[in-house]
Amino acid sequence: MSRKMKRRDFITLLGGAAAAWPLAARAQQSANHPRRIGILMSAADDSEGQARVAAFREGLQKLRWTEGRNVWIDYRWTGGDADRIRAYAIELVRSAPDVILANGSPVVAALRQETSAIPIVFAAVVDPVGQGFVTNLAHPESNITGFTNIEFTVLGKMLELLKGVAPNVVRAAAIFNPMTGPYVPGYLRSFEASSPSLGIKLAAAPVRNVPEIEETVAKLGRQSGSSLIVPPEPFTVVHYKLITASAEQHRVPAIYAYRSFVGEGALMSYGPDPSDIFRRAASYVDRILRGEKPNDLPVQQPTKFEFVINLRTAKALGLEVPDKLAALADEVIE
Repeated sequence: MSRKMKRRDFITLLGGAAAAWPLAARAQQSANHPRRIGILMSAADDSEGQARVAAFREGLQKLRWTEGRNVWIDYRWTGGDADRIRAYAIELVRSAPDVILANGSPVVAALRQETSAIPIVFAAVVDPVGQGFVTNLAHPESNITGFTNIEFTVLGKMLELLKGVAPNVVRAAAIFNPMTGPYVPGYLRSFEASSPSLGIKLAAAPVRNVPEIEETVAKLGRQSGSSLIVPPEPFTVVHYKLITASAEQHRVPAIYAYRSFVGEGALMSYGPDPSDIFRRAASYVDRILRGEKPNDLPVQQPTKFEFVINLRTAKALGLEVPDKLAALADEVIE
């Protein structure tokens, strides 16, 4: 009896150990094979681009993903170049990461052509439904989901703030590159169709290279009552310093989407906080790495907006910033 009991105990122990082996093996495999994230940025590898990636890594860290330990991150920087975007999209998809973080509409479009299997989380994309990235915001119904960075009401607010600083403005040109911001004209038409008139005639101002940027801004400078809107679009984001310098040279009031530009001389900005968007994007990457599907994660819109104004630039343009408007700003640079 004692022998039988011992034999049964041994078999039970052996069975328990055998059952634990797969768990131990899986744990060891997970430790030895971290999950892989690909990042394809439409921006340049500059301070602004690095700030966005740092916010994403910060979000991952809070969710217990540590780069180099349980997750590897493969970075690609395109600098708003259309050819580089296509080449890096092919390269990144072939490397087969577990999930891709995609920054900007041209990047998402390029990745969509290369894969319908690898989950894609976008950050800072305009009108993903209109561009065909997702079927609808609540149910993306594809391998793509993420976080938008602007909506129609934002454009209206930009025009309103611009008018507040430059009351004589009667026309505004939205500058963009058709290759990297093909959605801009449709976005402007949708805004005009759904929004009341602000007394400003809005028009698209397509540019394809640096000389065209300078020509466009110079032409606006020769037209009394003209102003400039710089939407969140890869090409103009890369060349914002040139746009800022040209706008000041030709005394054209301009409003930008990102606050960091104002710190470097732009007149004013209104738009979502890109670092907040990238930080939030980490939550979707985390959920996908833990087994959730992109089509179960609704597209989310920005929740944190910032208004910044540069008084030095305003003075250089001969503009007076009303105290009431300055009081609304999240930051006033003097």
